[in-house]
Amino acid sequence: MTEQDHRVRGVDHVAFPTFDPAATVRFYRDVLGFPVVHSICAAGWGPENHPDFIHFFFDIGNDDRIAFFYYFGATPQVGGPVGEKGDVYARFGADVPEYFVRSRHLAIHVDSEDDLLEYRRRLDASSWPVEMQIQHETIESIYTHDPNGYMFEITRAMRPVTPQEDDDAALTIDALLDVVAGPEPTFGKLLARKAELIVERVPV
Repeated sequence: MTEQDHRVRGVDHVAFPTFDPAATVRFYRDVLGFPVVHSICAAGWGPENHPDFIHFFFDIGNDDRIAFFYYFGATPQVGGPVGEKGDVYARFGADVPEYFVRSRHLAIHVDSEDDLLEYRRRLDASSWPVEMQIQHETIESIYTHDPNGYMFEITRAMRPVTPQEDDDAALTIDALLDVVAGPEPTFGKLLARKAELIVERVPV
């Protein structure tokens, strides 16, 4: 595979619909301290039936932004009954495992444990307290849901990721692609294929 040159410089913005702009502003601007940095007010856009809307952006650092659309007069749209798992846009049935529902989330990073704990303090003093604080393999994260039901994570690195781990990630993904191309992929098949690739690629 030919390696493509890497020209992007990070996230410009991620965008979500909101049906509660007031709570969304309270959460991101007033609780977390992310300033509003841009807004677009549009009298419709595109198709004839497109509602008037405002598109507003919060600074999440590093010239990256999180943005929301609020559509005037729009009835809240959900993928299932209110009260089921998920956010304002996508609902999951009660039989969908929680780990699957929570896999859809936004994570932003901070530099230190002190920064992470400061955001924990702000959230715990708000209407959206931290629901989980977890140390993963190389990071520590706090989680909550924003006013729209979106899973939201703030994370800090516990140690640098090494070049060897980058190489391991590339091997792991190549093994994954091989395994899912075949019948009945399993975690065991992934590990076995990864071991084969290590033998094939590591100089003797």
